[in-house]
Amino acid sequence: MKEFFLSLQDYFSYDFVWYALIVGVLVALCAALFGVILVLKRFSFIGDGLSHVAFGALAIAAVMNLTNQMLLVLPVTVLAAVLLLKTGQHTKLKGDAAIAVLSVGALALGYLVMDLFSASANVAGDVCGSLFGSFSILTLSRADLWVCVILSVLVIALFTLFYHRIFAVTFDEDFARAVGVRASVYNLFLAIITAVIIVLAMKLVGSLLISALIVFPALSAMRVCRSFKRVVICSAILATACSAFGILLSLVVSTPVGPTVVAVELATFLIFSLTGKLLRR
Repeated sequence: MKEFFLSLQDYFSYDFVWYALIVGVLVALCAALFGVILVLKRFSFIGDGLSHVAFGALAIAAVMNLTNQMLLVLPVTVLAAVLLLKTGQHTKLKGDAAIAVLSVGALALGYLVMDLFSASANVAGDVCGSLFGSFSILTLSRADLWVCVILSVLVIALFTLFYHRIFAVTFDEDFARAVGVRASVYNLFLAIITAVIIVLAMKLVGSLLISALIVFPALSAMRVCRSFKRVVICSAILATACSAFGILLSLVVSTPVGPTVVAVELATFLIFSLTGKLLRR
């Protein structure tokens, strides 16, 4: 344990470690706040679908050699979120079926594009890093940092500003409509914000592991908390703590950042599940 903290002291002298921690904590916080809503509304599967779309867009951006890949990935993922919401509501291709079609198609297209057109000599490594997360969060530039900070602060501000309306739509859409809340608008708002969070989280945990950031903190908090506000607060604390610890642990033991963060969140979920069972006895 002493060696662990000594190693961390050395790492804290580097700017890239602080960049990774700031972005990792902010992204985890955003994912946790809206993750509670997605889990309660049973929309958590939308994270998987949009993450695959984001991977497809990222592959195209990489092949096009875009300096700032987020300029393509973010609009495409937001558009996919809107299409998924509209498709699930107004056509014969409902909910999970629409997500399956779009996500699997985008994932396959992204891999094909990278395989056929990528100039990299290690396509398999690039794909693996994009899907599961590698050390890309440790290569963030100052510009990447500021983009993530601005978007994260915007997401947190929107959640705080519309907290009561989000609460109403989450638990009873019919009642929310009856009191004048436009539930369809807030569902669209939720889909767009989820898309933004997924794009931000890609550098942290990769495309395939993003849903863990959304689901695990919320589920862990629900094991021990009984009110919506307490679940949100507990989920936010757990997410930021697990993200920070996972990033630091990955530096010390030289493991991929994404899987390490998810492993920490999984361990936390198991601990809170056991604690919840003991408290109910």
